[in-house]
Amino acid sequence: MFKRNNVLFIAVFILSMSPYIVSADSFGPEEWHQYRMQSDKNAVFDNGSEPLTYQTYETTDEVRATPVIVGNKLFIGNHESGDLHAFDVHSGEQLWENQAPNWIHSEMIYHNGKVYVGFGNRFFREDGIRGTGENGVMALDADSGDILWKYNTDGEVMPTPAYHDGAVYIATGDRNLFKLDPDTGEVLHQAYIGSTISMSAPNITEDTLYVGGGAPEPYTFSAYDLENDDFKWQTEIPEAYAGLDDVPPATSDNLVVTTALEKAGDGENAEHFMYAMDTASGEIVWKESLGVGEDVSNNRSGAPMIYEGNIYVGSPITKAFYAYDLKTGEKLWEFEDEVMKAPPVAQDGIVYFSNTKGFVYALDAETGEQLGEKKLNGVLAPAGPIIVNDTLFVGSQDSNVYAVPLTDFEQEQGDESDVYADERHSEGTEKDSNLVQYMVLGVLVFLLAIVIYMMMRKRRR
Repeated sequence: MFKRNNVLFIAVFILSMSPYIVSADSFGPEEWHQYRMQSDKNAVFDNGSEPLTYQTYETTDEVRATPVIVGNKLFIGNHESGDLHAFDVHSGEQLWENQAPNWIHSEMIYHNGKVYVGFGNRFFREDGIRGTGENGVMALDADSGDILWKYNTDGEVMPTPAYHDGAVYIATGDRNLFKLDPDTGEVLHQAYIGSTISMSAPNITEDTLYVGGGAPEPYTFSAYDLENDDFKWQTEIPEAYAGLDDVPPATSDNLVVTTALEKAGDGENAEHFMYAMDTASGEIVWKESLGVGEDVSNNRSGAPMIYEGNIYVGSPITKAFYAYDLKTGEKLWEFEDEVMKAPPVAQDGIVYFSNTKGFVYALDAETGEQLGEKKLNGVLAPAGPIIVNDTLFVGSQDSNVYAVPLTDFEQEQGDESDVYADERHSEGTEKDSNLVQYMVLGVLVFLLAIVIYMMMRKRRR
């Protein structure tokens, strides 16, 4: 007789195998809680799924936000029109479209079946508040695109919101930090930062939120304790006159890194500085100059990313990419190029930068040597590239989001990339092997289900 305990054992076995089957079917992560997903701002995810082939996701207006990929959906919003889109990440088919009342520079972060997005513009009012027209944040159903709630603020919400421990946080152009109920949009707490927040998306690391502020002077960087709903510290940077409020900070190894502009010695040009602060005290551990150059009109300071103990950042002022040691601030290398405002992304010892001329460069993370490049269309700023399953995604001001398999950069390298290509082929083979394992497990579970059914049926007879 088929024992009941055997049925229970097989059922438990099937349940234990289910995560493998799910992971093989889902392309992206299950959640995306803040700007560029990670606190170090290196937006990389890999679950063994096959890379996509080259394709575009066509939207209705300029894309200045970072695409967000959760499961098999890609979420993105448009700059001036405020259009919001969800696409099937594999086919490129648009699943739904809706509209916010103002510009979208914010990512559409995801939690538990909902996406949250901020809206607003960069124009100052006479009272010093940044953001004209309607400003705020909204929640939408991730499957249908239906608006679930909208909370209006006095100033813009151009920075990406952040989700943490049952609350959504937004930093605003009216110099406030709001804590909202994710299900209703109700205000749970409000704190006055005292500085205008432009594009400095809050970075949540453990139980602390970090954000850079602008006007009024002095420009100030803040750390906010999420457990106690109070400021942990605020560090003034009196020499800064721009950029600190634009830069989403990056954190790693008890340091928080950001950049800002100070007046150059000639009094005319800008000098681009990078600062590393102690996460516990706000003390500036080191400060280094990226160089001097002509100021730019918008998004005036490059955003950093941290990878394997180094900082990678581009400067719109000096028109160069850089690598710096996180602990010491020592410059490791410099790659001269074009205006670059967006944070890069790194994987397998290669860092990928995008610029305002429509190029993405693949550089050796240790030496800065160029390994490959890819020409896309439009201005690839202020949002930078991300990597999901060996596929690079980047939004462009030509209204498209591009998906580029990393093998396309290998092809650009030609014969010089043979060693690198072999390594990537080896990784691809490993992923193929993983996929085969998932398929075998799926077949095994299916056969076990048939056995259980037949045994139970025999028992009933």
